[in-house]
Amino acid sequence: MTSISRFRTVFVLLSLLALAVAITGCTANQNPAPQGAGPATPAAGPGSVSINNFAFSPRQVTVSQGTTVTWTNQDSVAHTVVSDAGVPDAFSSDPLSQGSSFTFTFTKPGTYTYHCSIHPSMTGTVTVTS
Repeated sequence: MTSISRFRTVFVLLSLLALAVAITGCTANQNPAPQGAGPATPAAGPGSVSINNFAFSPRQVTVSQGTTVTWTNQDSVAHTVVSDAGVPDAFSSDPLSQGSSFTFTFTKPGTYTYHCSIHPSMTGTVTVTS
């Protein structure tokens, strides 16, 4: 293979790689909002959790039975809110794009640990009192 042929091969491969990255980046945020998601209107209070900088904030929340908690994604990447095994009442969001929210009403007292299924190091806890 001549040096010109090698150069063309490398150029074509790098061009295809750049095109694939560009296409992926352009389509990453074009998913419709998941069910249960809404516009970002982060409310202050015990029933609000912000997702920012790859973390749930606050990480631990205590609410009364019957309280609805809203998680709002402020990050530019998608996150989920998924209960861990063994919680009193399971919940799971679809991937939340930036600005989307997920709500869940806690009807049973107990401790609910949860995580982001896309980024498992992201964890949080909701404690529900009766």
